[in-house]
Order: sequence, then structure tokens, then C-alpha cells
Amino acid sequence: MKSKILIITAAVLLLVSCGTQKSGSTAATTAPVTETAKAVVLTPELEEGKNLYENSCARCHKLYDAKKFTQEEWKPILTRMQKKVKLDDTQMASISNYITSQL
Repeated sequence: MKSKILIITAAVLLLVSCGTQKSGSTAATTAPVTETAKAVVLTPELEEGKNLYENSCARCHKLYDAKKFTQEEWKPILTRMQKKVKLDDTQMASISNYITSQL
């Protein structure tokens, strides 16, 4: 009898926790859709900057949301990173333009 109660209790807890996560994940998936609806349409230059940012920067660390820093804060970060990833000024300008467009 105790084992049946334990099994039923475990099943109920599993269902409740799955139900809670599902509604939480629905809210999480709704937020990015709203954010992307507000996103700037990327021109070919901005798309190139995005690709450079994602491919060059993500090799060493996680990608930061552009809004995490101001435009003034991004400048020294990008200058410091340019030396590490060995990108030319044109490539860094593309990345900078992409990040600025996301602010």
C-alpha cells in the first residue's frame, strides 16, 4: 500500500513539475518573438557584421547581448578584442555597426 502511495505521489509531482515548466517555457519563447519583432531589419552589411560577431567572438566566449553595454562601453571592448581575433578595421567596423544597430 505504501509503495502505491509513493508511486502515485511521484507521478503527481512529475506531472505538476512538467506542467509548471511548460507554462514557464511558453512565456520564455514568447519574449524572444516579441524582441525579434522589434529588431532592426539587417542590411547585407549588418548581416556580415552579425556573422563576424557570432563566428569570431563565440570561438572564445559567450556572445553578449548588444544592449548589455552602451555604445561608449563597446568601443574599448571591440578594440581589445580586435587584437585577439586579428580582424582588420573593415571587419571591426562591420561588427561595430551591427552592435550599434541592436542598441
